[in-house]
Amino acid sequence: MAISRIFAAGFIPAALLFAQSSSSIGSVAGKITLAATGNPLHHASVLLLPLGRVVESDDDGLYRFSDVPAGKYTLVANVNGLSGERLSVTVTAGATASADFVLSISPLRQEITVTASGRPETTMEAFSSVSSLDTLDLATKAAASLGDVLDGQPGVAKRSFGPGTGRPVLRGFDGDRVLIMQDGVRTGSLSSQSGDHGEPLDPQSLERVEIVRGPATLLYGSNAIGGVVNMITGHHEAQSAGHEGLHGYLSTIGGTNNGLHGGSAGLDYGVGRWVFRMGSGGQRASDYRTPAERIFNSATRNYSGQAGVARYGERSWFNLSYNTQRGTYQVPNAELQEEHHEEEGHEGEEHEHEEEGHGHESVRLPFTRQGVRLAGGFRNLNRPIEGIQYSYNYTDWRHNEVAGGEIENQFFNKQSDYRVVFEQRRSGRLSGSFGGWGLRRDYKAIGAEAITPPVIQNALAAFAVETLTLSDRVRMQFGGRLENNRFRPDGLRSRSFTGASGSVGVNASIWDGGVFVANYNHSYRAPAIEELYANGPHLGNLTFEIGSANLRRERGDGLDLSLRHTTNRVKAELNYFYYRMRDFVFLAPTGEREDGLLVAEYAQANSRYTGVDGRVQAGLHKNAWLNLGFDAVNAELTGLGTPLPRIPPVRGRVGLDLRAGRWSLLPEVVMSNQQNRIYTTETETAGFAVFNLRGTYTLTTQHTIHLFGVNFFNTGNRLYRNHLSFIKDVAPEIGRGVSFSYSVRFF
Repeated sequence: MAISRIFAAGFIPAALLFAQSSSSIGSVAGKITLAATGNPLHHASVLLLPLGRVVESDDDGLYRFSDVPAGKYTLVANVNGLSGERLSVTVTAGATASADFVLSISPLRQEITVTASGRPETTMEAFSSVSSLDTLDLATKAAASLGDVLDGQPGVAKRSFGPGTGRPVLRGFDGDRVLIMQDGVRTGSLSSQSGDHGEPLDPQSLERVEIVRGPATLLYGSNAIGGVVNMITGHHEAQSAGHEGLHGYLSTIGGTNNGLHGGSAGLDYGVGRWVFRMGSGGQRASDYRTPAERIFNSATRNYSGQAGVARYGERSWFNLSYNTQRGTYQVPNAELQEEHHEEEGHEGEEHEHEEEGHGHESVRLPFTRQGVRLAGGFRNLNRPIEGIQYSYNYTDWRHNEVAGGEIENQFFNKQSDYRVVFEQRRSGRLSGSFGGWGLRRDYKAIGAEAITPPVIQNALAAFAVETLTLSDRVRMQFGGRLENNRFRPDGLRSRSFTGASGSVGVNASIWDGGVFVANYNHSYRAPAIEELYANGPHLGNLTFEIGSANLRRERGDGLDLSLRHTTNRVKAELNYFYYRMRDFVFLAPTGEREDGLLVAEYAQANSRYTGVDGRVQAGLHKNAWLNLGFDAVNAELTGLGTPLPRIPPVRGRVGLDLRAGRWSLLPEVVMSNQQNRIYTTETETAGFAVFNLRGTYTLTTQHTIHLFGVNFFNTGNRLYRNHLSFIKDVAPEIGRGVSFSYSVRFF
């Protein structure tokens, strides 16, 4: 309560000080049309910057913002798959400023993010380094995990223990240091805890995925010390109003090499101010093949369903939803691979082996997840507090480790988290928000090899973020967060950690279309449950782990520099980062072995991360575009001079986007350097180059977007290994194959 009073005392008077009078209010209105036909575009989003307000166009393509304070603004119109235009307007008191948009199919699209600051803005305006994949980017992704979907994005690599367990690694940060969310709330899965635990998803059901590279602890907590990945379904934001009639999507996908097939569909039906939603989908894949062999026990399957109801009023809204997900991912291993090689050489003896029971056990992990979420808020209050957003999310996750048909271990994670944010009314130079967050987690691991005892975790935090507009070209952002995490294990010592995070940054327009961004961040992270209380075999990390209840909180200080440029023909971004971590928690091998696994203890030492990442899209011709991407990370324990484990090698990507009308052809080569800066328990990986070829056909009408896609991957059938895979020596990456997809969204 004391923290809440401090924030209220500090920021509410600031908002009152800069209150606007009704005599300086105007509005913005316009029309959105499709370039190919001239028809009005319905359901197009229009973003008003820097207020961060969003409205949607109606059946006639018309939109309108009311109650806009006088001043200069930027408008961005956006529809998934179409180019987003930017227009500048000046609002005067008592008048309506006009801005009309004409959208077309283009490789350069305005990227919108709600994750970086908690409100809609473009990635150019964001203070964090953000990238996003929209519907068209996701439609051709033949992927069984989130790591596979995002692998190759600048600054994003993939950790895995097989194809179903891929999880994104941001600038070398992994596990509990990277927060995975869906629609702005934690997924409740256990993927951060172990290499063999996955973060499953259906990419066809998502509207976009946003990636915040670098510390995001200010808004999202200590688990985001390395960054955030937010999977967005399109039902996460407060809209200006509901819609009438039927909206929805339908998608199918299929592929060779691993027998991939699946599909998903979703429907929204609006009547009056109410919207009713439902959706379902799934995909399956068999064992995949490398250029050398089949990887046995690498199949995956994933099914999901959701339903919800929402109401959008003039000044309030709420969204209540239920979702469920189930599936199975399997874990390849060396013994099983060797056994199948022997059986292939002695086919007549296969049945005899099975009868005698000499076969090695295959491991699979069936999982279920159920969740209930209530989100809502109040907006356009015309008071010092202009808006309020709240959310409550409950997740029940469980999965089993099944070997030889028997359940060996069970994992349960019941998690509730809640959040409330108060948005200050922008007036003069100051805008911002403040709020609170809480979490309760009931975690249990049951079985002969349970690595930790049951643990109850509780967390509370208060935070505030303020933006100060110094001029038309320069903005500053600053804020802080105070967070407490408490762990109460059965039979072991309880721990409590309190820490502060803070940041200050500047976003400066230094030429027309060019922006320079600099940020300093101080971040805090409480140790994870395994780091504190582990004592047993952890097959997901291939170690026998011993935790320490005496660990201290982890603290980081970082500098992020970003140079961004966007015009009609060029979109480019170059980022540099330097992070110094104090009391960094890491697994230190003892040299001993237990149950055939390397014994390792969780220890602490100072560390350092530094590197660069970037991308370029450039128009060589009206029908030919160049695509470049690259990233490099160097990380080590500074006191020992030892490289940290599973740091991605230097990587690059070169591609073309060749266009003719609705057709697009995208050849590319993905390159990776060898990684010989390795931890004491790692093995080196060789460099490689992989060639891919994608083709798309996009058809847009007034109320539909159709996308047909084909993706030829690893066309040269190159044998290569992912340095961040725990089983890279057993399971190289997938060989040559092709996938096909079709997706339609109607509105």
